[in-house]
Amino acid sequence: MPTGGPPQTPPQSDTLVPVKKPKLGQNFLVDNNACLRIADALGDVSQRTVVEIGPGHGAITKLLAPRCARLHLIEFDPALVRELTFHFRDTPHVTVHHADILQTDLAPLRTDDQSLDVVGNLPYYITSDILLHLFAAARENVVRRAVVMMQREVADRIASPPGHSEYGALSAFTQLHAHVANLFVLPPAAFDPPPDVYSTVLRLEFAPRFAELCVEPESFNKFLRAGFAQKRKTLSNNLRNANYTAAQLEAAWPEELSKTIRAEAATLEQMATLYKALA
Repeated sequence: MPTGGPPQTPPQSDTLVPVKKPKLGQNFLVDNNACLRIADALGDVSQRTVVEIGPGHGAITKLLAPRCARLHLIEFDPALVRELTFHFRDTPHVTVHHADILQTDLAPLRTDDQSLDVVGNLPYYITSDILLHLFAAARENVVRRAVVMMQREVADRIASPPGHSEYGALSAFTQLHAHVANLFVLPPAAFDPPPDVYSTVLRLEFAPRFAELCVEPESFNKFLRAGFAQKRKTLSNNLRNANYTAAQLEAAWPEELSKTIRAEAATLEQMATLYKALA
């Protein structure tokens, strides 16, 4: 299971803006105990279909294959695809896909329309892109749970609560779609070759909150993007830049919400209240 990018790759931004992929780089997880803990974190998958993102040489795949009903491997590296295809040639319930996860429609991988479980590493340079891909699938009840590894700094932001210095757009989008559990941290020595950063494994239990908050998914997602557009600006300034007028904001602004609050300090409930008042 490779980490998601060459060691020199900078931390994933929190802007949710797609980035250009750098040259493929891989750091393979070689800590057997970590592989076991990741596989165990999925829970009982004996009757489940599992999708593994970036299986690499199959360190975790080998643990998952005997446990799950079906296993789909999404691997971008053609050399690894050939290796995995050969290794699992006599395992009919394991299917190897030579594909980019961002271009892969997960819905057809389901069995009997049952939601999927996902496991794998999220490449550092496209962590947020893959998460957004999974969130879209979660809104359609395509995925149920994900156990994913990512750069520790990104995981810290994702798990941070509103008002915390690390809370931002990626935190809000993730917590809007899933319950987040920080499972454990892995040092560079757990990989070969060792990356320059620590990695964290998170478990996401997908439970989109749109119905609970009484908001329409696409337009509320757009509203959140606008609110978090520039981290140093207040929420009202960001919304004015998104073509809400000062008069609209004045009329809709909730009494309990400070006029100078930044989006990073507002809860999802407060953001939903303002969104509905502006509708």
